[in-house]
Amino acid sequence: MAFLKTVCTTSTTLGRRALSVSCVRSTTHQNGYNFELNDTQKEYQAVARKFAREEIAPVAAHYDKTNEFPHEIVKKAWTLGLNNLHIPKHCGGLEENVFNSCLILEELSWGCTGISSAINSSGLGQSPVILAGTKEQQKKYLGRLVEEPLHAAYCVTEPGTGSDVNGVKTRAEKKGDEWVLNGQKMWITNGGVANWYFVLARTNPDPKAPASKAFTGFIVERDTPGVTPGRKEINMGQRASDTRGVTFEDVRVPKENVLLGEGAGFKIAMGAFDKTRPPVACSATGLAQRALDEAAKYSLERKTFGVPIAHHQAVAFILADMAIGVETARLAWMRAAWEADSGSRNSYNASIAKAYAADVANKNATDAVQVFGGAGFNSEYPVEKLMRDAKIFQIYEGTTQIQKLVISRSIIDATKRLA
Repeated sequence: MAFLKTVCTTSTTLGRRALSVSCVRSTTHQNGYNFELNDTQKEYQAVARKFAREEIAPVAAHYDKTNEFPHEIVKKAWTLGLNNLHIPKHCGGLEENVFNSCLILEELSWGCTGISSAINSSGLGQSPVILAGTKEQQKKYLGRLVEEPLHAAYCVTEPGTGSDVNGVKTRAEKKGDEWVLNGQKMWITNGGVANWYFVLARTNPDPKAPASKAFTGFIVERDTPGVTPGRKEINMGQRASDTRGVTFEDVRVPKENVLLGEGAGFKIAMGAFDKTRPPVACSATGLAQRALDEAAKYSLERKTFGVPIAHHQAVAFILADMAIGVETARLAWMRAAWEADSGSRNSYNASIAKAYAADVANKNATDAVQVFGGAGFNSEYPVEKLMRDAKIFQIYEGTTQIQKLVISRSIIDATKRLA
């Protein structure tokens, strides 16, 4: 964490104050909104941008073709301090805010969202421990991620259960001072490389028990007997990311690895999304920006009818629409990240940011392929990969339809209160 830690040790107090100068509503300035990043944030952004262009983008196609996990790139990013930014100070971390972490992640995602996921997806597994862990739990499990380039994973989704978390079938039964876990999780990012997992399991056997009381969150060590990661899944896109099923068979978990208490798991699991959906949105924005950049560059190189295709209004307007999408998606994740850092409930705006940025990423990738024409359909050019990588943003960490459910419920509840 050498570089960014050096930056932060001289500007730790800027962590929260930075928000007043970073495209959000200021709490200290009389002028209201301020769209200027401070010097520390600009430096974060510059380091991440350089890393994306020099370390990630040149090898993105290789990892896409081989399906390898980018261990060496992840180690380099860890050495620079480009991940684990939100780990508390008492664990050796920088305790950075969501906004600043997103600034970095958007830049990394420009290079490759599969590799940026490999670098940063531990954040989802860490979030429940940051939100609900004791000091001892945090020190033990988050501290080791600061000391070594290790990974964590978030185990909630199952083969038959995705958006319907209340349908989770993995069970945990208390036996003395331990809990015994049995079940299977699926589509787990970092499933095969994680050092430990956050696992959501049903602890109330009553099928009618409300979700708010039926589940418990556990920290499970990877090397615990009975934990078995499955084969790496070969996905449409983001192939550098490690996605697997994980089976838990009579896995014994000590009581001190329960988060917050029995029955608190659903609240913890859902609370984590309010912190992690802005990063998903910023990652989608990074991909959308890359699509725009590639399309704009190609439109000046490719000529038809004697002029660059950028001079044709049909192409120029595609670029304009792509730019509109990028800029508005960026504002959306910034708003949601700021709310998360201010302590406000950000479910509404986090869902808007996640749903919108995901759609923009998909539209921009498709438009980039269109601008490239036949070349865009070929794997020798970068936009074909962007189109494949973009799709998952509409699916993981809550589908677009789930985001719209959250948004619509917020609107209906607010309207009822005003009636």
